[in-house]
Amino acid sequence: MLQKRIDDQPSISLEMVREAQGILHQHLKRVGLKQTAQRDTILRTFLETRDHLSTDELHRLVQKKDAGIGYTTVYRTLKLLAECGLASEVAFHDGIARYEHQYNRRSHHHMVCTECGSSVEFFSREIDQLEQEIGRRHNYSTTRHTFQIYGVCEDCRKGSPVYAQRRTPAAGPSRLKG
Repeated sequence: MLQKRIDDQPSISLEMVREAQGILHQHLKRVGLKQTAQRDTILRTFLETRDHLSTDELHRLVQKKDAGIGYTTVYRTLKLLAECGLASEVAFHDGIARYEHQYNRRSHHHMVCTECGSSVEFFSREIDQLEQEIGRRHNYSTTRHTFQIYGVCEDCRKGSPVYAQRRTPAAGPSRLKG
């Protein structure tokens, strides 16, 4: 599992869960789907965590609350949460789709290590301002964006002979004899 998120609030209140349920229920009505106790359980479980969760990881957490909720229901509910803005899909280096909740959160960005998969969340006023500027330039009213930086974290650089070699001064240019 990837690192926990930086968040403005350490936990989500019951009132906030109810507001998020209202958003989901309105979306379900709009797309002609039923509001169900299983979907509400999935939403509550999702909102209670601060992790970037794959469908498998969320399914395991949901199973602890209600063993009758299947993988497909979790998968489809995550897609619905993304559609109504309560979740967003984030793709890290491992190719596994992960989701993080967006309810009542500040815009943030990710830096991801391509070696170990660790991630760091950060806030950037400059990136947020750039989003608005680009939106204005192209006559868009922007609502959100995603921004990820990929690189190699300090721990991986310290433990890798490739990066250790880059830190030592070179013996000089190599000469090819031909």
